[in-house]
Amino acid sequence: MELWIIISIGAAFLQNLRSALQKSLKAELSNWGATAARFVFAAPLAAAIVIGLSALRETAPPVPGTTFFLYGAVGAIAQISATALLLHLFSFRNFVVGTIFSKTETIQSAILGFILLSETLSGHAVLAIAVSMIGLILLSLPENGISQRNWIDKTALLGLASGACFAIAGVSYRAASLSLPSGDFLIRASLTLCFVTLFQAVLMIIFLKYQEPGQLRRLFMAWRISALAGIAGGLASLGWFAAMTLQQAVLVKAVGQIEIIFSFAASIFFFRESIRGREIAGIALISIGILLLVLLGS
Repeated sequence: MELWIIISIGAAFLQNLRSALQKSLKAELSNWGATAARFVFAAPLAAAIVIGLSALRETAPPVPGTTFFLYGAVGAIAQISATALLLHLFSFRNFVVGTIFSKTETIQSAILGFILLSETLSGHAVLAIAVSMIGLILLSLPENGISQRNWIDKTALLGLASGACFAIAGVSYRAASLSLPSGDFLIRASLTLCFVTLFQAVLMIIFLKYQEPGQLRRLFMAWRISALAGIAGGLASLGWFAAMTLQQAVLVKAVGQIEIIFSFAASIFFFRESIRGREIAGIALISIGILLLVLLGS
């Protein structure tokens, strides 16, 4: 199995853990406060990783250029925007439609990768992504179906915008990492992570200070869980960045869909929740799509 696939699976597991920790923070923090935890507490970890790697290898990290900072900033803002759009979706009763459209992130990543980085996909990679996308749609559909009108309503547009922002973030991070003049995939990924998380942490602190001032104090009062969420999120992001340095963002995101399988496994085995036949079919299709990528390569 290729290294980028192993890293992507590990990142998906850590991201699922981070989401669970953030969910527990919702009892004490607002949506934005819980979201800020992943950036604020991940930033020091990212800086420590860069310093540690440089010390171990006794070499200075590569010096970033304008392209690095430009793509890194675009990716950071796009990721925050994508999160904000998803949070806004939850205020709509039929937000499931938007969620389905947000899953077009993988397809949009392929389009952006081609436009910005001239990256193309093999035939079996396209097939694998298509199979997993059908599985995602099956998982996202409500039990009573969706009316035709809902497919063009506001939530669908918000979902498309969210997916587009996530796609922009992924492709931008890969472009930023690849723009570095030297270094292996790990130092490139860690330096990209360091800049992005520091940038996002500053933006989130400024936002909370002026929009939800009480949340900053609550965030640091809940430092134990917030720090764990930040560490899990920081390591997950390092995994994503490392994988996207080695491989196209669209393929990394396709394998990363295994996070959904982890979520359903936790739902069944830890929370003893039931699962419907359509959900089983969706998980099976996602699994098949990931296996096609793993077995046939990229």
